[in-house]
Amino acid sequence: MDADAETLARVIGARVKQERNSRGWTLDQLAERAQVSRRMVVNVEQGSVNPSVGTLLRLSDALGVGLPALVERPAPRAAKVVRVGDGAALWTGTQGGRGVLVAGTEPPNVVELWDWTLAPGERHASEAHSPGTRELLQVIEGSITVESDGVAHTLGPGDALTFFGDDDHSYVNLGDAPARFTLCVYEPGVGQAPGAERGDA
Repeated sequence: MDADAETLARVIGARVKQERNSRGWTLDQLAERAQVSRRMVVNVEQGSVNPSVGTLLRLSDALGVGLPALVERPAPRAAKVVRVGDGAALWTGTQGGRGVLVAGTEPPNVVELWDWTLAPGERHASEAHSPGTRELLQVIEGSITVESDGVAHTLGPGDALTFFGDDDHSYVNLGDAPARFTLCVYEPGVGQAPGAERGDA
């Protein structure tokens, strides 16, 4: 991991451990509720791994705190500015693409705002999120294909798409130029159904 990834991993690890301890849960209890291995929980809490978005979503849902809460310190009720470059890069593609969580709200109805880039040929596949999840995206540059519920939607600059995120879905750059898009994810009822399965964004 690079320095930024190591710092983020430590922040996430400390927050997961804090939330787990505040509930009086053992490592095994959190692992069972989140449906991940005990070893993964240990590694996350130690900040020794850069967990997938899917793993982070399972942990945040099990803890009932929402993904944005795992990657930033709690803030008082006030407007919050996230400067360019300060978002949490939670996915990195093999060719340099990135999925950056730039802003989010607190449970129970969590809204996440992402800034995504996909290099030519890159694909990000996501498992189905919790029931009722909706996703909205708009292409800023290039072209992407969104596959959702067995249907492929090809989008160019300025095009937008709204779809249910509680089906398996993926974002693919089939073009020969980098693509960038903004993604908004709405996840209702986070933490209100302990142990619910979720996938990555």
